[in-house]
Amino acid sequence: MKTISFVIPVYNEEKRLHKTFSALESFVAPEALRLQEVIFVNDGSNDNTKSRIQSSKLKIEKKLKARIKIVSYSKNQGKGYAVKQGMLVSNSDYTLFFDADMSTPLSELKKFMPFIKEGTDVIIGTRKNGKSTVLIHQPKLREFLGKGFTLLTQKILRLSVSDFTCGFKAFSKNAKDQIFKKSIIKRWGYDAEIIFLAEKLNFSIAEKSVTWSNDNDTKVKIYKAIPETFMELFLIYWNHEIKPFMLFIFRNFNIINRYRLSI
Repeated sequence: MKTISFVIPVYNEEKRLHKTFSALESFVAPEALRLQEVIFVNDGSNDNTKSRIQSSKLKIEKKLKARIKIVSYSKNQGKGYAVKQGMLVSNSDYTLFFDADMSTPLSELKKFMPFIKEGTDVIIGTRKNGKSTVLIHQPKLREFLGKGFTLLTQKILRLSVSDFTCGFKAFSKNAKDQIFKKSIIKRWGYDAEIIFLAEKLNFSIAEKSVTWSNDNDTKVKIYKAIPETFMELFLIYWNHEIKPFMLFIFRNFNIINRYRLSI
């Protein structure tokens, strides 16, 4: 039997945590999978998010028969940073991260089981492969911009994934440890970076269609997220492709110079 951890990044989520708690309390693990722990990462919330989690901790632990961990820090750092902190704390065979708004029901985890049994390293929930069930769509503008982001990401990072930003992804322990130790993007571009790193590190990747519903109470300010995310795409390519190549050339240039001087 394999173990799994859940990572849930939260930032000022006190009004939506009832959805999270309800989903956790009614969760039934698929056969051959045991939930070991739930890791909440409080990303510098300034409302009652942390205290609500603390007050519900024992009740959820009793219901789930799994540990509840709370990772918390005072300054908001961004969703990518929060996910990374939670993923690096996990010790299970697999770790699934998802959003507190429960846009994808936990029951969808059963769709990942064939891949978990096969030992697939990275399993990505997708809303965009033509086989998913989208119960509540995003506003038209957001859907249009989302498609544009997907296309741009595919071109810049040379990836064939259909959906980068669906917040329902699972990682094997080995993949999780290696990918998130190298990830640096703190905010909305983090999804693209971790998939890019998974590909670069030669981990096996699978996409699976999931059921998804839009939550209008989103934290994403589209006018701010778009330029930030586009900049992060170029930072991903710079940090993991161009910069290492330039360092390689620089080191070898010094070796060549030292060789010439010795002659």
